[in-house]
Amino acid sequence: MNTLETLPVTLDDVLKAQELLEGIITKTPVESSRALGSLVGGNVFFKCENLQRAGSFKVRGAYVRMARLSEEEKKRGVVAASAGNHAQGVAVAAKSLGIKARIYMPLGVALPKLAATRSHGAEVVLHGHNVDEALAEAERYAIETGAVFVHPFDNVDVVAGQGTIGLEILEQIPNVDTVLMGVGGGGLLAGVAVAIKAKAKELGREIRVIGVQAENAAAYPPSLAADALVPLKKVSTMADGIAVGRPGQLPFSIIRELVDDVVTVSEDSLARALIFLLERAKMVVEPAGAVGVAALLDGKIENPGNTAVVLSGGNIDPMLMLKVIQRGLSAAGRFMTVRMMLDDRPGSLATIARIIAENDANVTGLDHTRLGGSISMGDVSITINLETKGHEHGEQVLGALRAEGFQPIVVH
Repeated sequence: MNTLETLPVTLDDVLKAQELLEGIITKTPVESSRALGSLVGGNVFFKCENLQRAGSFKVRGAYVRMARLSEEEKKRGVVAASAGNHAQGVAVAAKSLGIKARIYMPLGVALPKLAATRSHGAEVVLHGHNVDEALAEAERYAIETGAVFVHPFDNVDVVAGQGTIGLEILEQIPNVDTVLMGVGGGGLLAGVAVAIKAKAKELGREIRVIGVQAENAAAYPPSLAADALVPLKKVSTMADGIAVGRPGQLPFSIIRELVDDVVTVSEDSLARALIFLLERAKMVVEPAGAVGVAALLDGKIENPGNTAVVLSGGNIDPMLMLKVIQRGLSAAGRFMTVRMMLDDRPGSLATIARIIAENDANVTGLDHTRLGGSISMGDVSITINLETKGHEHGEQVLGALRAEGFQPIVVH
């Protein structure tokens, strides 16, 4: 029997989910990116789920899961655990369906995500120091009270709901060759792969589906290599939306059959991708939503052709955005922090300022101190934040400082 027909989620499931979501979700737009297309040698389109209700794709799967509950189950209410997007998706779906929702979030959750979840009408309980601890408490609450636990990715209805993005992509970009998106637990990638691969077979075409993970939270490559779930001992990435240490069993069973590849990107690549989206596409996207762009910028996708990149969410904490922007500028050679020791005498700082100005760099911050165990009497330590035009320009500034006898050390 055909593999597509024997998988736990089929094209028919996704089509039925699409019917359920009619009039509930936003059919998000597709925007072309000439700038990225010219870099990779193909046409690139962004599927803008960052503009979806509640700011991410998560509302699709959450609504389908909850709309199919029995009346008795709806009366018992739902419970979920999340640090952000799933929480907001469940809250929005629950409000639309008139279901009471209780969401467990970690104690350190970003305030904007906490406020947004509460604003959608959900009861929020802060518990634990990470999502795993919040998840365990949510499952305990479900067992204790009978509330229905809404899993973020390991559920047939959730996967089918996320798969509706694939149907929209094929409708909006009929000649698509490659579809890229981030993957954490795997619900989004699995659902889209089902829709894309089944429709491509009907059309007699080949369409590649590729997942992208942050390299410090990449559980899928080792799991696929072992053909078994391989949990990570540690997860550390700015892309909190895909910071999942263990793939979902259900999504994994689909992804290993249908997905063409899963690649990884670094934290610096993620930061560069966010800067690119801000500057060139005028898009506010969270790190987890930018991994596909990072993979293209890094040249990780060969012969992409007509490529659709799912920008899966736009819920980014402003404080994180500040840090990411600085990191992205640094990775692109446009921001540099330099430290050096000077003789503590008049004119030294003026000389440095002159050299920097003559080389057309811009000082954005300066710290000047005579105190510290490593600072000798008669010396002063200065740390300068510099705005430059790229790696080559940065090296030019450093070379000019060295030519005048200074010994700058790049610290960021």
